[in-house]
Amino acid sequence: MTETKNPGFFQSKFWRNNKGFVFIIPWLIGFCLFKAYPFLSSLVYSFADYELFKGISGWGLMNYKEIFETTKIKTAFFTTFKYAFMTVPLKLIFALFIAYILNFKIKGVKMFRTVYYIPSILGGSVAISVLWKAIFKDDGIINMFLGFFGVEGPHWLSNKSAALFIICLLRVWQFGSSMVIFLAALKGVSEDLYEAASLDGASKWRQFFSITVPLITPVIFYNLVTQLVQAFQEFNGPYIITQGGPRGAFKKYNMGLASAQAWVLFIILMIFTAILQWSQKHWVYYSDEEA
Repeated sequence: MTETKNPGFFQSKFWRNNKGFVFIIPWLIGFCLFKAYPFLSSLVYSFADYELFKGISGWGLMNYKEIFETTKIKTAFFTTFKYAFMTVPLKLIFALFIAYILNFKIKGVKMFRTVYYIPSILGGSVAISVLWKAIFKDDGIINMFLGFFGVEGPHWLSNKSAALFIICLLRVWQFGSSMVIFLAALKGVSEDLYEAASLDGASKWRQFFSITVPLITPVIFYNLVTQLVQAFQEFNGPYIITQGGPRGAFKKYNMGLASAQAWVLFIILMIFTAILQWSQKHWVYYSDEEA
């Protein structure tokens, strides 16, 4: 009688059915260590009186009470709102405008696409923030240039309104990623629609607002949500350029309060995202929707 040979582990049914899970184990480990654990631990610390070098000295709602009672914190949240609602529309408008121009068949267009994308690669780095600070500080390049004409330059980084403008300018300058996404969407719009509109006498502007914009509204919606989230999470640039802000923010080590602020910001972002998700049925057009 012939003896049945047992298959090896890598030929077994268990391996065939579960090898996909095995391959994602490294990702799961990284996710748990660097995403899930910090996420959940910040929720715990948000209810703790926790200073980085002193440890936890108490538990309660003191951090959340401080957020809603302290004028400085409320001002910081309000400034963040202003920053987000100033930069996101400007960035998207500028990105769509440049993408629309680069969508035309012009000489050297590939080079221009690369040049316009470079700020998005460099813009988030510490080096660019340091350069931005060197340009706009009191004895920086801008004020030196104004001095040649006998004009006294403003205090760009110590003035609250001016500093916010400079930081917004840095963010808007990094429009490359949104531009690339818009460009891909523009290339997906059928040329037949434009030809039909031209035959009907529609101008370029009419074609843009009646054909282009409605057909790329899903991409506009995507860019709007992602850029809004990124704007609310901005930290490195403002911190480096203004040394913690014109009023000296971000210079304490109260980790419990910081965690509570992060969770309040998270809830605010969830609310805004939910509002945008609800609103898309009124202005976003999906070509595969049923009539």
